[in-house]
Amino acid sequence: MEKYIQSFIDVCKNVFRELIGAEIEAGRPYFSSQISYPNWDISGVIGITGDACGAIVISLKKALALKLTEILTGKAHDSEDEEVVDSIGEIINIISGNLKLDFEKEFRLVISLPTVVCGNDHTIQWPHSNARIICIPFNIFEDDVFFLAVAIESASGDINA
Repeated sequence: MEKYIQSFIDVCKNVFRELIGAEIEAGRPYFSSQISYPNWDISGVIGITGDACGAIVISLKKALALKLTEILTGKAHDSEDEEVVDSIGEIINIISGNLKLDFEKEFRLVISLPTVVCGNDHTIQWPHSNARIICIPFNIFEDDVFFLAVAIESASGDINA
């Protein structure tokens, strides 16, 4: 899976540049066996099936979700309303769709509809309890942070080739 890290970074940079009009900077990626979400208020989740299975998750604080939604809709929001949920769902959907295109050179993949989880201290159930999760932190708008977490395994094992 390590060889795909740059693809994850490049796709996120392109999506935020084109959709939001913002430049983002990736921090140092790291592996985790599981992730707790006590510092994040909202996560968008896309499941992956086909020749590989797993999930792609974007997690962020409420203030950043509100700011991104305002950019996308042109309206200010003060809570995680339907438009905020839809905006975060659309962001992870576009990221996942672009990643799917990168992976389709080697794997036939199907992505699910996005699911958005709101609330401090929420949890994400990964497809496999022993999944290796790549976490990539990103900086946006000078002092805001979000992260992309990805766990994908091929039918023959972890995508490491």
